[in-house]
Amino acid sequence: MGNVQPTIVPYEEFDVTADIKAIRKACKGLGTDEDAIIQILANRSAAQRLEIKQAYFEKYDDELEEVLKKELTGSFENAIIAMLDPPHIYFAKELRKAMKGAGTDEAVLVEILCTASNQDILNYKEAYVQVHERDLEADLEDDTSGDVRNLLMSLLQASRDEGYEVDEGLAEMDATSLFEAGEGQFGTDESTFSHILTHRNYLQLQATFKAYESLSGTDILDSIAAEAGGTLKDCYVTLVRCAKNPQLYFARRLNAAMKGAGTDEDTLIRIIVGRSEVDLETVKDFYLEKYDVTLKDALDADCGGDFKRLLIEILH
Repeated sequence: MGNVQPTIVPYEEFDVTADIKAIRKACKGLGTDEDAIIQILANRSAAQRLEIKQAYFEKYDDELEEVLKKELTGSFENAIIAMLDPPHIYFAKELRKAMKGAGTDEAVLVEILCTASNQDILNYKEAYVQVHERDLEADLEDDTSGDVRNLLMSLLQASRDEGYEVDEGLAEMDATSLFEAGEGQFGTDESTFSHILTHRNYLQLQATFKAYESLSGTDILDSIAAEAGGTLKDCYVTLVRCAKNPQLYFARRLNAAMKGAGTDEDTLIRIIVGRSEVDLETVKDFYLEKYDVTLKDALDADCGGDFKRLLIEILH
């Protein structure tokens, strides 16, 4: 929505042969030239990195991914490997990872699915089958339950209105339904919340939240905090924040990944790599506006080594 800017755009002087030679050289012999790898991959678009991967295999009969996995470690390795996949494939892998094994990383499901456009959802579903030979809907259904499952299944239908029309009458009606479903009565009617938050366009939702506040005297986020709990609350908050300002939502997510003891490197990778060709430049602007520190300085203080250098290079 609106005018958003990426940090990575296709490299104009792209020369795939020169790139694969330079990467080959960076991985040959004793030690690895991490800096050369960062300079190339962080300055090429996902489509160009895919070309590099294919050309590398054709010329050297080696999978670039395997070569780099041998040379690199830790979060730096994870970030580089993430960059070698087209975004929808990478997100399909992240969704699978969030559901595999015991326990489900619901925060990752929420972050990916509640921020996705209809086209993103269709791409993830297709990539999921392609990579995992499994059905995303079936896995989600097995792995989640209750209201959270219903909400995520609703998102997977990719049936949100993505227009820019605002129907004030509908906003008033939806605001009333939300009010009656939530604080207006005992217990919350989740299906009403879920339907409205997963089907209306973002501008329509903004009008609905305004109408809700005039009607109830409460900000919708405060009502959600009072009415919902756990993962369902996270879903609602994410959907509301995204309807208001997706880039600010991602800035908040980045900040939360660095707050307190320990750093959530996986989230940093998902957002910085995943949004780099979409709106990361705009996310940076909102980060500075909200936290009074640049995203670069925040990463600089919180991460280290090649991982930090890579992320900062992606930020440009």
